[in-house]
Amino acid sequence: MAIRDIFDKRFITDDLLASIVVFLVALPLCMGIAIASGVPPARGLVTGMVGGIIVGAIAGSPLQVSGPAAGLAVIVAELIRDYGIEMLGPILLLAGLIQLLAGVFKLGQVFRAISPAVIYAMLAGIGVLIFASQFHVMVDDLPRASGIENLISIPNAIYKGIFFSDANNHQIAGTSHQIAALIGLVSIFTLVVWDKFKPRRLNLLPGVLIAVVVATAIAAIMKLPIKYIDVPANLASAIQLPTPGSLMRLLQAPLLMEAIAIALIASAESLLSAAAVDRLHQGQKTDFDRELAAQGFGNMICGVLGALPMTGVIVRSSVNVEAGGKTRLATMFHGVWLLALVIAAPDVLKLIPTSSLAAILVYTGYKLVEVEKIRKLKQYGRFPLAIYFATLIGIVVTDLLTGVLIGIVLSAVKLIYKVSHLKIHFEKDEKNQRIDMYLEGAATFIRLPMLAKALEQVPPRTALHLHLEKLSYIDHSCLDLFSMWEKQQKQTGSTLVVQWDGLVERYRQPFVIGRSQRAT
Repeated sequence: MAIRDIFDKRFITDDLLASIVVFLVALPLCMGIAIASGVPPARGLVTGMVGGIIVGAIAGSPLQVSGPAAGLAVIVAELIRDYGIEMLGPILLLAGLIQLLAGVFKLGQVFRAISPAVIYAMLAGIGVLIFASQFHVMVDDLPRASGIENLISIPNAIYKGIFFSDANNHQIAGTSHQIAALIGLVSIFTLVVWDKFKPRRLNLLPGVLIAVVVATAIAAIMKLPIKYIDVPANLASAIQLPTPGSLMRLLQAPLLMEAIAIALIASAESLLSAAAVDRLHQGQKTDFDRELAAQGFGNMICGVLGALPMTGVIVRSSVNVEAGGKTRLATMFHGVWLLALVIAAPDVLKLIPTSSLAAILVYTGYKLVEVEKIRKLKQYGRFPLAIYFATLIGIVVTDLLTGVLIGIVLSAVKLIYKVSHLKIHFEKDEKNQRIDMYLEGAATFIRLPMLAKALEQVPPRTALHLHLEKLSYIDHSCLDLFSMWEKQQKQTGSTLVVQWDGLVERYRQPFVIGRSQRAT
């Protein structure tokens, strides 16, 4: 799309309307994800502003909306728990630099080369962790130190939401836990009902916004004694610049690994989201290297400001497309509306109950665990399912990075198995002194001993017919073995029947194609 088209009056009107809808979706999610990450809500809003105004202007995916993502809430919460909130900015600054350099050096496509089983499990694991941690926040309680503790203690949170006991073990009715739980349930109920039965004329109004508005109205009218979000009157007070001491700590190996983990996960989520957005519209498609560099630049700015990490977010991006967004102006305007609201009316945001935002994330976490994805993986055999559940369990029991690494290692093991797997099958015709040898898989040097042992079983004065139709690849070592065996067996009266020309051509073809591509 040409630059002059961005300022076309028709496009500006469409983008303005779309930006308002995206803003209404992003507002509660930015604050809710910040709370889930263990930082003040204002920092989530800052990330939303940077993602909209700055990254939106330079992104490689014009219709993708960037901002704080639920997928990084878990790793940020663990980071703050282990190293303190003052290290969030420096680590994010380094993570953004890694992303920026990856984009500059054209590594955008590499970050997309992750097994679907790992991606699905990562999203499901994030969903389980967010569901478990925010379930406690939804009843105005504090989340536990780890994901597995949050999960195991959900019955305790339900107990507090139903009834609560004082020091003398007397049940108390109407405590803040009960009230907060009711507000959370009202939020989830409103969200589900609105998304299912909303009037056609109000189709663009997001259920997330309606749920928060209803919960906020009830809490304000009844003056409920529950927790509310805290937004500073001055946005500048939410900014925490890195100090020289905190920057020097980045030389420590654990902190470097945290930065790499954020860079990898944020990049994978952003680029997968961009690929999904491309399927939703017929306009300009994504420049993945530019998108990766833009995400890195945005995260560097968020690191300087001490805000949350950002990614491209599929929920907000799909809303942008569905609402009629045509250019990157829709994304940029949504960031402007976030900035304007925080500056002009911060007191309005203070009316929102924390339990309502937590309930939205509880529902979001539930939606991330898609059973349909498991059924889809099942079609490809048991190994993808094993990778999925191993990654999921690893994320929940240990942490996000460890779980993802487990999935990547298992995917590599599967690849090595596929590359090195060779099946040999014989069919004997003793009457005609003929043996048919069928090879299936990949004949490489790894399976050379197995292949040599199979050839040793061929008796003298036999015609060996070699069938390679189901062979995906054969390397020079196996070719050489067949050639030597044929020469040696001539003395015993055996023969090897194989189409040598076709076999050698099949082996050399990848190299010929590679040379022709370089020549062009």
